[in-house]
Amino acid sequence: MASSAASKDSASLADFMQLLRLRKALIALILALVVATTLGVTAFLPNWYLATTKVRVEKPEGEVKLFQAQVSSYYDPYFLQDQFKIMQSEKILYPVIENLGLNAKLAASLGSTAPLTNALSFRYLLDKMLRIESQRSSSLIEINVYAQDAALGAAIANEIAKVYSEDRIYLATSEQREGMAQLKKELTAQEDAVTRQRDVVEKLRKDLNISGVDLNARYSDMEIETLRQMQNSLIALSVDAIGRKTRYERFKAIPPADRLALVNSELIQDPNIQNLLQAYLVADQTVTKLKARLGEAHPDLVSAIENRAKVREQLDAMLHGYETSLENTYKEADARVAELKSQLSQAKVDQILSARDRMRPFEEAAQKLDDETRLSTTLKLTLRQREIDFQVPKRTIEILNTAEAARRPSKPNWTLNFFFSLFFGSILGVGVAVLLEYFDMSFRNVADVETRLKLPVLGVIPFNRDAGRELGDDPAEAEPYRVLHTNLNLALTPGKAASFVIFSAGPGEGKSTTLHHLARIMAAAGERVLLIDSDVRRPTQHRLAGCPREPGLSDLLLGKQKLDAVVQRGIAPNLDFIPSGATPGFAISLLYVNRLRELITELRGSYDRIIFDSPPIIGVSDSSVLASCVDGAVLLIQHRRNPASMVIRAQQIIEGLKAPLLGVVLNQVPTGSGDDYGYYTNNYSYYGEGGKKSRKAAKGGTASPDGDDKLVLKE
Repeated sequence: MASSAASKDSASLADFMQLLRLRKALIALILALVVATTLGVTAFLPNWYLATTKVRVEKPEGEVKLFQAQVSSYYDPYFLQDQFKIMQSEKILYPVIENLGLNAKLAASLGSTAPLTNALSFRYLLDKMLRIESQRSSSLIEINVYAQDAALGAAIANEIAKVYSEDRIYLATSEQREGMAQLKKELTAQEDAVTRQRDVVEKLRKDLNISGVDLNARYSDMEIETLRQMQNSLIALSVDAIGRKTRYERFKAIPPADRLALVNSELIQDPNIQNLLQAYLVADQTVTKLKARLGEAHPDLVSAIENRAKVREQLDAMLHGYETSLENTYKEADARVAELKSQLSQAKVDQILSARDRMRPFEEAAQKLDDETRLSTTLKLTLRQREIDFQVPKRTIEILNTAEAARRPSKPNWTLNFFFSLFFGSILGVGVAVLLEYFDMSFRNVADVETRLKLPVLGVIPFNRDAGRELGDDPAEAEPYRVLHTNLNLALTPGKAASFVIFSAGPGEGKSTTLHHLARIMAAAGERVLLIDSDVRRPTQHRLAGCPREPGLSDLLLGKQKLDAVVQRGIAPNLDFIPSGATPGFAISLLYVNRLRELITELRGSYDRIIFDSPPIIGVSDSSVLASCVDGAVLLIQHRRNPASMVIRAQQIIEGLKAPLLGVVLNQVPTGSGDDYGYYTNNYSYYGEGGKKSRKAAKGGTASPDGDDKLVLKE
């Protein structure tokens, strides 16, 4: 395990690329599944059409007045954030829902027979359809509406822009409208006062019989001039008190929860409150960002929430103070008016007592009529000026385009989904391949096998999909078995007949096929070979050789047949064969150890090599019996089939029987599989057909100067 861990730790980019080549089929399969699944899901997704309208919104810089110099607007990100929220609020969307009849239309698209409520339609618009966006450092706002009906999406986008524009204009002119309404009310009351005062003057004229007196005459009396000045001051203070009273009553009527949205409008122009609002918005943004990546109990999030609450308390306190200041200024103005009226009344009393008895009441009535008339004229002029200012276009909002029904759906995006599926499918495929490689506990290379098993690798058999067929005429197909034959001869005692068995840790590792080809190669090399199928439970050699299964080894061991009767001679030049036999329930146990040894001794005189095909060593006792009788054993390992612990256990079983282990055969190794496997599998092709073509195909292969067709791997 230490060697395997070291191998993983020392992995390089070349190892990673080799892993991708080895697992390319798996990666391609996962990629294909992800792409097919993505495209299949995309095909079943409903089509959504995008409609977009753009609106330019500017922050108002106070009341637009015709008779005052105007100041250009500036970019305020906090103001735009407020507009985002306003566009997505019930104030805007509820009228849109009502105007377009969206309750019934959205219910039909959702498959519902009953119309939706305004609240459900509002939530559906926000969650599924509406997206408000804006470019950085720009006052342009994009209203994006996704809808399954292209015409409906365009209608919703245009209606939102229209309702929002009307709301902005209404808000921008609300103070002017209220001011004009109050002025009209005051003007009506003042005209009534002028009419009443004119009636008083005419009655005094008649009572005093002074019909020839000019009402516009001016007297040089100092006291009368003083009264006139006091009356003028009273008029000015009354007009100011009316304005302050209007502002206070309007602000007081607004609920405290809605006053925060008025800081950036014309109602509150206090720079301290505006700065504190920006600080609150920054604190609110900080809380929103921290909530997205921190838990509710995180100290930073708790601190940010507390900071936002403190700023909000300060802002509410300042707004309350602003209301108090409006109330105080209004009361102060009222107090000044009351005091001036009191002083004027007292001055008039003094004037009446000291002036001419007969003319004083008339003059005072005439003067009051003049004052009331002038106040009425002032109110008329002020109202006219406000009306002209109100008619000036408000340019704080502009609809730049009209949304049109889209011709093609915006979602799902086939191209984007396809490339995302390619990207994530590739990542998933590579990740699965890496995980499989990481958790693969099999032997990874020849060096790993030799290091951990302390055994030489006698041969490396390349991967072959049709391994059961006979070897063809191409020398490259037979070369791995020639190499195995050569190394076996070097491992066995030279010049002496020998018997050996090839076994594997588990079933299905290609042991019987490898042994069949090896036996034929040995026989073709001139050795007298006897192949014995000792896997009596699941025999294979008789099918590979195309021979009958019985009589065979089981019949021989049971004494039912003689040796000559079970040996099938000449299945190939120099190659004889003993099949397994067909005795039911037969197994090679310790009862037949002596008979096997006698049989091997008897056969040594007739054959150079006696080869046993054994069942798997783990879980079957037959292999242990065979290993105790032969001159040597060979362990066959299929490439990346069984974990290393299973192979090591098989080795320990054989070593526990004191049977000599000659070496290891690696079977079904993919060509170009990397590590040091490639040194063997690539060089085999040097001896293939085509000469130069094979040499070019071989990676790292070198030609022997004497043209030797044998490649010895291990001695």
